Amino acid sequence: MSGRIVIAGYKPKPGKEAELKALMNTHLPRLRAEGLVTDRESIIMQASDGTILEVFEWASNEAIESAHHNPEVQKMWQEYAAVCEYVPIADVAESTQLFSNFTPLN
Repeated sequence: MSGRIVIAGYKPKPGKEAELKALMNTHLPRLRAEGLVTDRESIIMQASDGTILEVFEWASNEAIESAHHNPEVQKMWQEYAAVCEYVPIADVAESTQLFSNFTPLN
């Protein structure tokens, strides 16, 4: 099985940007501890509207599916829900540009 590269969008709730940024620093290590992602480092960046985007690699389609039943991942997703809304990258203004560019965060 090969890995699956994904791009996730997280729009911070009002006043929660700093908390979201802190949580982003734990995202990949926590998924890695559960054996759900590869060793590839993520790219974390911010759009002009404050949305944070992350490019990372799940270990497999099965890993993605198992995340939905993993108690540690469920706990982490609840932490994310408290500080952000998940948004499709199509909702990020920069995604309409031929060469989208963002502010790096990691």
